[in-house]
Amino acid sequence: MKTADKPVVYGIEDILTSLCNSVTRVLNKATQSEIHYSGMVQRITRTCLKPDIGCFVLFDGGFSGLVIINFSAQAAMELYSKYMLHMGMAREDLAGSFTADEVGNVMGELMNQVLGDFTSKVHRELQTHITQSQPKMMALNKQVLLSVDANLDQPEARRVTFYTASNHLFYLEMAIDRTEFIKLYDFAPQEAPDPDALIAQAHAQAAAPRAEAAASAASASSDTDDLLKSLGM
Repeated sequence: MKTADKPVVYGIEDILTSLCNSVTRVLNKATQSEIHYSGMVQRITRTCLKPDIGCFVLFDGGFSGLVIINFSAQAAMELYSKYMLHMGMAREDLAGSFTADEVGNVMGELMNQVLGDFTSKVHRELQTHITQSQPKMMALNKQVLLSVDANLDQPEARRVTFYTASNHLFYLEMAIDRTEFIKLYDFAPQEAPDPDALIAQAHAQAAAPRAEAAASAASASSDTDDLLKSLGM
C-alpha cells in the first residue's frame, strides 16, 4: 500500500518516545550504566520544577515546547558520580552533595547532550528544524514548585518515569503544542553521524599531507644519493 493511501502520522507520543530514547542513549553511554524508562506515560495538566535538582529547556522552530527533568538527589549523585569516574576523576575528588555547583554543571552538560541528540534526530527523521535554549539546572532543597511559561497555544503535557541502574528515580516532563507530522512520501531518514568515525576521518585527512611530505623528502634524498654515487663521491 502506498504512503498516499494510508499516511504515516507522527504524533506527540512519537516525539516523546524519541526524546526518551535520547535520554537513555546519552546517559547510558556517559555513565556506562543501564538507564531505562517506564512503558507507561502520564498525561498531566502542567509541568513543574521540583526538588531535589532539575533543569528546563525551551525549544522552538518547527514546533515549540518545553522539557523539564526532575532528579532525586540519589539519582543525580549516581549519574554525576558514574560519569565523572568514567571520565577518569578519582572518587575522593567527587562532590559530596547534589547542591554543589559541580554537580549542577555536570548534569546541565549531560542534559545539553541529550537535547542535542534529540534535535539532531528531529532534523533527520521529521525533516524539520528546532533550536534549544541552554539547560538551566537548579538545586531545590525545599518543597517548591516552579512553573515555566513556554507560551504554547494548545499545550499537551506528558510525564515519563526513568530508573537508574540502582533504581533511583527521575522524571521527564514535556509540554508541546498539539501537532502531528504526516508523511507525504517515502524517504530514508539520514543516518546518525558516528562521532568516532568523524574523528578518525579528520585525523586521516590531517595525516595525509604529512605522509606526502615525508614521501617527497625521501624521494629527494634518494635522488641526491644517486647523483653523489654517479660522481664517485
